[in-house]
Amino acid sequence: MVTAASARRGGTPQRREPRGSPGRCPRRPARRRRPGTGTAVAAVAESPQELQAFRDYGESWYRSRKGLESRFQAREPLARQPQVTAEARCKLVSWLIPVHRHFGLSFEALCLAVNTLDRFLTTTPVAADCFQLLGVTALLIACKLVEVHPPSVKELLALCCGAFTVQQLRNLECIVLLRLGFDLSAPTISFFLEHFSQVRLQAQGADAAEAADARILAGGVAELSLADYAFTGYAPSLLAAGSLGLADRLLGHRRPLDLRVSGYPEELLRDCMEQLQLLVSLNGQSLPLLLPPEVVQKCPWLRGGR
Repeated sequence: MVTAASARRGGTPQRREPRGSPGRCPRRPARRRRPGTGTAVAAVAESPQELQAFRDYGESWYRSRKGLESRFQAREPLARQPQVTAEARCKLVSWLIPVHRHFGLSFEALCLAVNTLDRFLTTTPVAADCFQLLGVTALLIACKLVEVHPPSVKELLALCCGAFTVQQLRNLECIVLLRLGFDLSAPTISFFLEHFSQVRLQAQGADAAEAADARILAGGVAELSLADYAFTGYAPSLLAAGSLGLADRLLGHRRPLDLRVSGYPEELLRDCMEQLQLLVSLNGQSLPLLLPPEVVQKCPWLRGGR
């Protein structure tokens, strides 16, 4: 079992829930948001170069990533966890969402962090007082993979309000990497959201504005799903397709994404969308906080939560 003692070279943390937050921790580092980052999903790429690159390599890259999904998916990550509950996981991931926005990190980084967290949980029991440290460590590892300027260890630990030391994080980082065999490049919801959105733009008569709005709203829905343990049983590509389908429905789009491009049966897509619809209805106050105002204005059922 990974415990605070096994990871530390200093004092034992005093509390078990995630400590501090980007909005209220007194030791918060300076905000580092960069233009165009930190949102659920960025705007759909429309430059000729990006579209041509997608036409040339998009399908082969999609097939490659789709083929790796089952290998990287952590099914029932809490089955071996005597101290970590679904509620604790929800609290931690719900804390990581504003943390990744605070640093202006990509949605891909957040998805990879949650995947790393869940995959590690399938391999090793984690003590409750070490769980937040594991979340921060997973985010740091993900940032090293996909971010040009990842946050420093001290910046991340400052958001925990002094609960952990640099040495503790470094030790746990080594443990995570060894347990996962340094195999970290998992296919994510972020990747499949981008792929399906680009496929949509290739269709005849595609509406770029609708595609962009659907992708942004779907990104917010996907963020919510990361924190809900019930969705760990869904493949990232299925969640991406379901999120986009639900976004089109909620926005009342005239030219929705043809969900057959996902390759999933209609019944499975319908089930996923119904579960996501329930998730949205239960998080009417939270979802607007993940979306830009212009998208919220197009969703009358969300305006009361902004």
